Formats: sequence, structure tokens, C-alpha cells
Amino acid sequence: MLSPVIGAFLTAVLWAGSAVFASRATKLIGGSEANFWRLAIATVLLAAWAASFGQGVTGNAFPEFLLSGLIGIGIGDVALFQALPRLGSRLSILLVQCLSTPFAALIEYLWLGTTLNGVQMFCAGTILVGVAMALTPGGHMVITRRQLTVGVIASVIAALGNATGAVLSRKGYQVAADAHQNLDGGTAAFQRLIGGLFIAGIWLLLVKQKTQVARFSSTREKWKKIWPWVLANAVAGQTLGVSCYQWALKTAPTGIVMPIVALTPLMVIPFSRYLENERPHLRSLIGGAIAVAGVFALLWFKK
Repeated sequence: MLSPVIGAFLTAVLWAGSAVFASRATKLIGGSEANFWRLAIATVLLAAWAASFGQGVTGNAFPEFLLSGLIGIGIGDVALFQALPRLGSRLSILLVQCLSTPFAALIEYLWLGTTLNGVQMFCAGTILVGVAMALTPGGHMVITRRQLTVGVIASVIAALGNATGAVLSRKGYQVAADAHQNLDGGTAAFQRLIGGLFIAGIWLLLVKQKTQVARFSSTREKWKKIWPWVLANAVAGQTLGVSCYQWALKTAPTGIVMPIVALTPLMVIPFSRYLENERPHLRSLIGGAIAVAGVFALLWFKK
């Protein structure tokens, strides 16, 4: 009974590590290219799993998982990378993570008819309140009105993509169950990555075409330093993290899974403290305690 919640919690831990590795990678080769190569590596790794131990691209639910990847991993991540340089990582992640949960719960309610009881809704809300309290930026943000508008719109699109992708995964598991097919999390993650890699590849080509000149020699030299970070990002985020995410979504509503996954940015705080010497404010610590309390309460009531 606790396994889907544990899967969601592991997803948050793995994605937190992935965020640190991604930060290092994007500083060297840029967000669009780092995003594409992490997806490419993860696709190869999960393809090996799906071909050896999983179901490959077979199954009645393949269209649902492919579409989930196109929207959730593809469009969602592209939009997120447009919000990050405009709003900053803290505010972007705050908007995306906190908006994804109500969006997913609403979409799943309207489409699949899944509901949460009052206690589960209260626990989910407690987690989101803690995340918001911990991650709300302090001080005055010096950005233009255009930056704010574009950044907020991109964050909303990213949250909608993330939420829709999660609900499509839930729909995919329903289709598989109706066909008496047992689809594992690694295979589902692989099928989603195919769609996500397709969108990321198109976006990278558009970016390269816009810049016209690709500094291949410079990039080749950078790869000597960048490949460990890209590999670590791919393994932690899109390979193990997404597999745990699909494992959680297989048996639990998005309204349960996504509030726990929303802990991801909180779990980045210790990493940033160690690697970037960033001291969290008291408000961040209090918000983190509230969010963690919500997770344990949700674990208890799921049990």
C-alpha cells in the first residue's frame, strides 16, 4: 500500500540530485543541448532495460505513454527552460511544482473521475504550502514586465505539460490493466522518453538554426568536462527518477503522487548549501519542515 508513495518520494530525491547535475551541465553547453543529451542517454539506457526485461514498445498503452512523453517531457521541459532564465530557478520551480498538482488533480477528475478524500486533500495542501513557503524568493525581483509575463506564461505551460503527462500515464496504466498487461515502470518511462526526445530534438535543431553557427570545436572540448554531469543527470533524472515516477503513478492518483514530487526543490537545498555555499533562510527551513510533515501524514493515511 505504501509502495506508490515511496516511489514518489524516491522520485523527488533522484530529481533533486538530477537538478544539481543539470545545473553544472547547462553552464557548459547550454540548456537546450544539455536537455537533449540527457534525454538521449536516458533513452538508450531505458531501451536496454525495456528490450531485455521489459516490454519494449509493445502493449496497448504505448500511444498513451508516447503522448505523455510528448507533452510532459517534451513540451513541459522546453517551457521550463524558457521560464528559468527569466524568473530564476527558485520562482520557476515554485510555480511549476505547485501548479502541477492542482492541474493534474483537476484533469484527472474531469477525465478519469478520480477523487481524493478530505484528509488526502489536506495533506497534499500542507505539502504545497510548505513548498511555497520555503521557495518563495525574498527581496525585490529586478525584472522587466515582459520577462515576468513570458516567465509566468512559460511556467504555466510547463505545469500544464507536467500535469497532463502525468494524467496520460495514469490513463496508460488503465488501458494496460484493461488489456490484462502488466507494464513495469522502466518500460513506461522508456515509451514516454521516445516522445520527449523527439520534441527536445526538434527544439535543439530550431535553436541551432537560429544561432546559425554551432561552435563544434569548442563544444567538443567542453565534452571532456561535461559528460560526467550529463551522464549523472540522465541516470538520476530521466532513468531512475522517471522509472520511480511511473511506478508511483501506476497505482496512485496524481493528486497523491505530485504533491510528494513537489518536494524536489526542497531536497535541492542541502546540495546547493554544499556545492554553492547557499545558506537557506529560516523561512525555508520552516517551510521544509511543514512540507515533510505533510509527506509523513500522507504516508500514514495511505497506510
